[in-house]
Amino acid sequence: MAESVAFEAACTSLEQSSSLDRLAARGTIRLALKQAGLEPKTVTAQQLGVVVARLLPAELSARGIAGPDALCTTLARTLAGLASAPAGETPEAVFQRLGGS
Repeated sequence: MAESVAFEAACTSLEQSSSLDRLAARGTIRLALKQAGLEPKTVTAQQLGVVVARLLPAELSARGIAGPDALCTTLARTLAGLASAPAGETPEAVFQRLGGS
């Protein structure tokens, strides 16, 4: 299963807006998601927006990235334009559909 559209968009935006390369940008966002208990495959734009606002600035600071708040504002704008649907169905949605509820 591929990562969510929100995850991909945030990683691309972070890579383009900072000195982080592709691997470092993806890893940094993955670590912030892990702290929040979220998965890159199913995270929505709204959920990732909260992670970007609350957790990502500290991750960026830990990596010596200048201006983490400005970067997070840029990422939040990117995420605001996305639909907040997950990339794939969650297990709960599948079981609910199969159960007829």
